[in-house]
Amino acid sequence: MLPTQDAKYLSERAPNHSVTQESNMTCVVISGFQLPPGYKCRQTDLLLRLSAGYPDVPPDMWWFDPPLRREDGKAIPATDVVEHHVGRSWQRWSRHFGAGQWQSGIDNLESFIALVRREVERAVPESVQ
Repeated sequence: MLPTQDAKYLSERAPNHSVTQESNMTCVVISGFQLPPGYKCRQTDLLLRLSAGYPDVPPDMWWFDPPLRREDGKAIPATDVVEHHVGRSWQRWSRHFGAGQWQSGIDNLESFIALVRREVERAVPESVQ
């Protein structure tokens, strides 16, 4: 279901992951995704939904359960929608690649998860951490 490079990365770096199919999407759940200081919880589960065209088609958005909330109570932009996937409710982080930002044959789950981490860190300013 996943390219060999992605399966290897997940087995080495996210041993508690699962991969399932739902609605023509490959769903990757990474359990115990660690969060930086500034959030009300220390870890969460991360859901990535990959279209049938992945890796030529870039991933779009990601989801968390439990939802992420800043310790200072301030809202995180574009995270207020809850969706139901793989039998659970997930907080959607609506983030999208710009034209040419995803490079097929170069980018993969490792680079996408690095982007997720950067966005999670950016959503909590250092003054809150």
